[in-house]
Amino acid sequence: MIEGSRDAERRAVATLRAGLDLGMTHIDTAEMYGNGRAEELVGEAIAGRRDEVFLASKVLPSNASHDGTIRACERSLRRLKTDRIDLYMPHWSGRYPVSETYRAMNKLIERGSVRFAGISNFDFDELPGVEETARLACDQVLYHLGDRGIERRLIPYCRERRIAVVAYSPFGHGDLPEDSGVLQEIARRHGRTVRQVVLNWVTRDPNVFTIPKTTQIERAQENAAALDFELASDDLAAIDRAFPAPEADVPLGML
Repeated sequence: MIEGSRDAERRAVATLRAGLDLGMTHIDTAEMYGNGRAEELVGEAIAGRRDEVFLASKVLPSNASHDGTIRACERSLRRLKTDRIDLYMPHWSGRYPVSETYRAMNKLIERGSVRFAGISNFDFDELPGVEETARLACDQVLYHLGDRGIERRLIPYCRERRIAVVAYSPFGHGDLPEDSGVLQEIARRHGRTVRQVVLNWVTRDPNVFTIPKTTQIERAQENAAALDFELASDDLAAIDRAFPAPEADVPLGML
């Protein structure tokens, strides 16, 4: 998500391009972000580099009727200045039946406008109904040290069915525990930053990917170096003690 003043927009475009240079090719956006302006900026950032990018976008639930999904996708394609979206998702569940939304998704896939269909902010109990109507590439959900509820059922379910889990807000929502003694000690042992330890932890399961948001080139560089080391079993155990997963099912978090 990128939006704001023109200076901020230029910074965001430069950061996206720097991320591509660093090999971070999964770019996530949505028609909701900045009322479409984020998609325009992504289009600007990937101009001339489209084939390097795995491009994801999302349709608002209020637009997710059959015809509305197709029209929303066409608008997104124009803003992104591309002929295809690699991953297209409803942003969250709404009043339209998922069968209606995914009938449109399948049509968009047949046209070549979309490569893969996924979902965003769908909880474990909602997945079987969606799977009846579509082959799902992913579920994009909130996941960070302070919100580990998806580990109980959603991650195992998706792993078994080869549905990728895409974790958004891996640092939480402005509450990254950078002052945690446990995380600081692990970072020190590995010669890393706390943010790099957190990103490494979020993606410790090979079926879980993450999309950290930043508009700063320095942060993009930091993020890019987060996966070229391995947390030891002792590190993971210490993190579990400091930030335990819930012992009972909890509702899916959402921002």
